[in-house]
Amino acid sequence: MSLLTVQNLQQHFPVRGGLLRRSVASCKAVDGVSFSLGSGETLGLVGESGCGKTTLGKAIVRLLNPTGGSIQFEGRDITHASMRALRPMRRHIQMIFQDPAESLNPRHTVSDILEEPFIVQNIGTKEERKKWVADLLDKVGLSAASADRFPFEFSGGQRQRIGIARAIALKPKLIVCDEPVSALDVSVQSQVLNLLLDLQRDMGLSYLFIAHGLNVVKHMSDRVAVMYLGKIVELAPATELYQNPRHAYTKALLDAIPIADPTQRRERQLLRGDVPSPINPPPGCAFGHRMKHPLWEQSIGMDLTLKEIAPGHFVQPCPCCT
Repeated sequence: MSLLTVQNLQQHFPVRGGLLRRSVASCKAVDGVSFSLGSGETLGLVGESGCGKTTLGKAIVRLLNPTGGSIQFEGRDITHASMRALRPMRRHIQMIFQDPAESLNPRHTVSDILEEPFIVQNIGTKEERKKWVADLLDKVGLSAASADRFPFEFSGGQRQRIGIARAIALKPKLIVCDEPVSALDVSVQSQVLNLLLDLQRDMGLSYLFIAHGLNVVKHMSDRVAVMYLGKIVELAPATELYQNPRHAYTKALLDAIPIADPTQRRERQLLRGDVPSPINPPPGCAFGHRMKHPLWEQSIGMDLTLKEIAPGHFVQPCPCCT
């Protein structure tokens, strides 16, 4: 059984207008996403800014109430569970946020931040929690003396380590990593990524790893899902996706990866046009519409649900992109 199963998940936000601020349209940030995640597995999620990656992550941890579809964790449907019913589940599903400076309360010490999950879940005595805080700091490579300091006294990489320590405090099974290294210096990124891999090995964690950097995703992920305008257009094992991309959008993303050798040259598929609005997405294949592909009209009315074209390799069956 999969640890996490997402079926046709939708997250639409009302667009309000007029004097009475009535809902006049919907922004389809996530529009029919389905995938599963196994225990101890890392699923990378990539795509352009605004494609709905972060919104999907927040919906899965139930920071947002999904508009439609279902989220099952260990076989239990948590899509519309109440806050009271979700509280015990929070121990098993955590999130690492993109900007550690924004996600850590500047008025709390590190000790307060790391103790809070135990207090909310009513776990342990004050003396036990102090010991657990010191253990957490040691796990993420910070000294015990850090407990009495405030977040602003640390560098960006150290703050993200505190955010990671908070996420693993209750020994979760699933962590949604929302671009955990994009706000960090390149020299620090590898340290944080290696820390995440070490924690996964030691604690048996599963990651939904959201990122822009395709090289980072390849390094971290067992499988990779490519998202475009609220939908997953390709899903495959990481090695297979990088060696044999089948969707035109996936190929364009891979073409954009910089080559370390300045003497090498390669042809790149340049993306024309603008990303369609999620408020008024085009019918059929959104990427084919953007590229003005001559076969785009054939995709209108087609069932664009992911189809398996090879073992574990799923792609949107679109005549203009595959």
